[in-house]
Amino acid sequence: MEHITKSRAAGLWNALRPALVLLALLTLLTGVIYPLIITGIAQAIFPGKANGGLIVRDGQAIGSELIGQSFDDPAYFWGRLSATGPEPYNAAASSGSNFGPLNPALLDAVQARIDALQATDPANTAPVPVDLVTASASGLDPHISPAAALYQVSRVARARGLDEAAVIALVNDHTEDRWLGVLGEPRVNVLELNLALDALD
Repeated sequence: MEHITKSRAAGLWNALRPALVLLALLTLLTGVIYPLIITGIAQAIFPGKANGGLIVRDGQAIGSELIGQSFDDPAYFWGRLSATGPEPYNAAASSGSNFGPLNPALLDAVQARIDALQATDPANTAPVPVDLVTASASGLDPHISPAAALYQVSRVARARGLDEAAVIALVNDHTEDRWLGVLGEPRVNVLELNLALDALD
């Protein structure tokens, strides 16, 4: 009887040993070696983005070129809506609003943003670009379209006492083209544009 029990234990160990060895090897490969290789490649090729795309001024990180920030002062360009919680552009809670196109809450949010834009610049009768009144899927988008930036030029120029042509030139200088000329859309990083505005003052 003892011989049979030992034989069964040995058989069980022989069955489990390959699975345990494979688990240990895969854990080492996918949990340690692979992340270290990818991190090393990222640090070598894209160190700025790999470290969060931090924007540093006077030795202090003031934001990231990869994550939007909330601006509501009329003297600054405003970014896309953010549906993250508990505060906008919360990188720890990336999410969209999940409102469908027929959801009344989406229509209310869009109308509220249109009203806010028009209230701060009543003389501007141009159509409001869609990215100024809708949230991005991640809630973290740091960019707006060139059209969305140009729509805000008159308000920003008036609030800062600047010539509109100078502000338009600044928008054009900060417009990024499609990647490799074909991928994505032209875009403007809101934080970098606002920092450039502050530098004009």
